[in-house]
Amino acid sequence: MPTLRGHHLICLHFFNGEGYDQTFIDNLENTLNAVKSEGLKIGTGGDDVCGKCPYLKNDSCHYSENAEAEIREMDARALELLHLSAGNNIAWDSIKNSIPDIFSDWFRSYCSECEWLTVCEKNDFFQKGASG
Repeated sequence: MPTLRGHHLICLHFFNGEGYDQTFIDNLENTLNAVKSEGLKIGTGGDDVCGKCPYLKNDSCHYSENAEAEIREMDARALELLHLSAGNNIAWDSIKNSIPDIFSDWFRSYCSECEWLTVCEKNDFFQKGASG
């Protein structure tokens, strides 16, 4: 069963086949296929998505100077909004059904300043959440 950290529980719903490099994209697709069929375990820190990220070093994000702290705060907020806890096992569709209820809070807090916004805006589910 794959493990995902807090913000990936939300952001992966808007994946559109783009990412840092092909290895990362392939891993995202494989991870998404697995969570859709197997469910997932909620983790903390680097997860199955982070495992192929070029910025993961020693189980810590080095995308920018404060990336690790910012991501951990985002993870905590995602779990709070979704009413979930690390260590829980959950079905992907259960999370997906919760996204519309929290989308406006998440968008305001994170999406509006995110460098991936233009990628996510191509996603139908994102567009529905944004219009709802």
